[in-house]
Amino acid sequence: MDDDGRMLADVVEYLVCPVCGADLAMADRGLLCPGGHTFDIARQGYANLLPGNARPGTADTPEMVRARDAFLSAGHFNAPAERMAKDVARTLDGASLVLDAGAGTGHYLSRVLDTSPSTVGLALDISKHAARRAARAHPRAGAVVADLWRPLPVRDGAAGTVLNVFAPRNAAEFHRVLHDEGLLFTVTPSPRHLGPLVDSLGLISVDERKTERTDAALAGYFKLDSRQNIETEVVLNHGEVATLVAMGPSAHHVPAEHLWPRLERLPDPLSVPLSFVLSLYRRLE
Repeated sequence: MDDDGRMLADVVEYLVCPVCGADLAMADRGLLCPGGHTFDIARQGYANLLPGNARPGTADTPEMVRARDAFLSAGHFNAPAERMAKDVARTLDGASLVLDAGAGTGHYLSRVLDTSPSTVGLALDISKHAARRAARAHPRAGAVVADLWRPLPVRDGAAGTVLNVFAPRNAAEFHRVLHDEGLLFTVTPSPRHLGPLVDSLGLISVDERKTERTDAALAGYFKLDSRQNIETEVVLNHGEVATLVAMGPSAHHVPAEHLWPRLERLPDPLSVPLSFVLSLYRRLE
């Protein structure tokens, strides 16, 4: 079913033009700023606010988005999603905008909104294929195609909370779009994530200093408030492992013709360790 932007109506007041920075408003099947810049709203309900010279070369492909939707919908990553949703709900004070930077399919944002009925959500992702799904992830969420490494098409101080799950972190922009008491929640994999699968399948490994590097990248804009490790385990069959690989960056490095022969040497099903770091940062003045 076509939507043509009805799901953006709750969040358009927080958006700005990516060309001139002026406020955006709903127009006929699109968004319009006072300077005359217009942006179409796709029939699936998301708006593309990438500047004309943007090159979304790092965007998730349709195949990656389908894999991510299938894997997350099966509940395999429920542990970080549920923990973050509960933590966000405890910090919210009344109506607020929750901005998911690098939202993918909107899975994590949807969980947060389910536990926070007075909030609205805005999903930002550079992939139009991801934004298409995120636009329908929750009735109180809108989705926009945007590059996290560029100025975000969001008003200063608009958000009470920024979520950043397995996505790039633009500290300066996160700081700008959060209000004075705003909070940043990040979820990153730990070096223990996926355990022996990393070597067995030739997957991209997690830097032993990833958490330290995340703190350093945010320093000057945010102060660490709390941190918790989330350790769990799931039993996956070979098809589910292949889907897990296909949804992330290892998909670019381990093609299916190489993955399946390696998988066949492993038990089916097999137990896979999942290890995440959930961090809460407070905005510095």
